[in-house]
Amino acid sequence: MSFSFLSHLECSRTGETYDADRVQGVSEAGAPLLARYDLDRVRAGVSREEIAGRANTLWRYHELLPVRDSAKVTTLGEGMTPMLPLPSYGAAMGVPGLLMKDEGLIPTGTFKARGAAVGVSRARELGVTAVAMPTNGNAGAAWSVYAARAGLGSLVVMPVDAPGITRRECVVSGAELYLVDGLINHAGALVRAAVEERPGCQDVSTLKEPYRIEGKKTMGYEIAEQLGWQVPDVILYPAGGGVGLIGIHKAMQEMRELGWIGAAMPRLVAVQAAGCPPIVDAFEAGHDESTLVKGTHTLAFGLNVPKALGDFLVLRGVRESGGTAIAVTDEEILAAVRDLATAEGVWICPEGAACMAAARRLRESGWIDEHEQVVVLNTGTGLKYPETVNVDVPVLPRDGRVPA
Repeated sequence: MSFSFLSHLECSRTGETYDADRVQGVSEAGAPLLARYDLDRVRAGVSREEIAGRANTLWRYHELLPVRDSAKVTTLGEGMTPMLPLPSYGAAMGVPGLLMKDEGLIPTGTFKARGAAVGVSRARELGVTAVAMPTNGNAGAAWSVYAARAGLGSLVVMPVDAPGITRRECVVSGAELYLVDGLINHAGALVRAAVEERPGCQDVSTLKEPYRIEGKKTMGYEIAEQLGWQVPDVILYPAGGGVGLIGIHKAMQEMRELGWIGAAMPRLVAVQAAGCPPIVDAFEAGHDESTLVKGTHTLAFGLNVPKALGDFLVLRGVRESGGTAIAVTDEEILAAVRDLATAEGVWICPEGAACMAAARRLRESGWIDEHEQVVVLNTGTGLKYPETVNVDVPVLPRDGRVPA
């Protein structure tokens, strides 16, 4: 049996098809390319029961991933992150069925490892010698680590105020790292120019190669499998570039066509920061894509994306699922970080906390019902964001005592 049932690539705007066995960027229309599979062969040759007996990594779904040769798989054991009930926090919010998919326990500490594992593996298989990307921090860290694992070079450009730990991850893994005095779109311009001068180097910017989304979509497969091949009522996802939300929507469509889940789809919620809400603005205005936002600011650095290439796909996924888009403030994010850790002992990243704050607001407005099952994606560990916690505690003398 084939390791992958990858068929072709498809333009997300026009439906035009492209050869999946060549290095590809965006379509001629300038839109992201989506990987398509021979789902009839998958349906005939793979069962949910067979998948259940495989190793607990995202590669358990390998027929629905793009790597054809199992020897080209580059892995650090990524995938099958826990689905944690949040009984105390959920009850206080009025959502007793609240669950958290905790991506903070994946290699490199964020969900970016999923896209990096699959993207690097496919790049390696297609003969790419180096990858290059702009990043707000975590994606660059993950891709540089997986590139090192695969024996590929990596070029990373990130804003100068990106989280310090992500810089260190790039450096320790041997990446060629540069900082830019600007935002991720400025970093992207530098990467595009550099790639033109480097034969064998692929631009793997968000949605400018087809396979990052395939790694991210495995979150959707895992959510369904972990819930007994059922889907929750609502999934909240922090949408900067929005690849994970696009991927989860794609996964749900594939599973429905395969007959692995029923006809019902979870309502997808795109969560953004009030200081950078282009997708929320477009959703509320009824537009099919967003407009570049200037002067953006938020402590949830992964949400600081002024204009996402795949914004129209995020909006499509939200609308087709009956979902919504919502922006929350930095103050709400910090409160959610603190409240969740106090209630459940889990320190999550600001982007995940944005989803917790959004869930609270949507419950208060009645958009989320008390009896619904709600899954929040925590996309990274809070340990990568020490600045979200202010440690101001007393220092005791050696011969002192702890107050009663």
